[in-house]
Amino acid sequence: MNAFNQHPNQEFRDRDLHELLGMPTDEPCMNVTRSRLGRLTRQGFLTRPGRARYQKRT
Repeated sequence: MNAFNQHPNQEFRDRDLHELLGMPTDEPCMNVTRSRLGRLTRQGFLTRPGRARYQKRT
């Protein structure tokens, strides 16, 4: 959520977030991130303006 708070109007892909945060980009790690982003979207913290893109809800 910190990356979204620092860039509130920017859309991120899951891989963009990993690169921004210096996290590994292997497939198992990416799947965990996708799951977390999906949960944050369902809880109303994020929106999905496009396929595989996430943005902070304003």
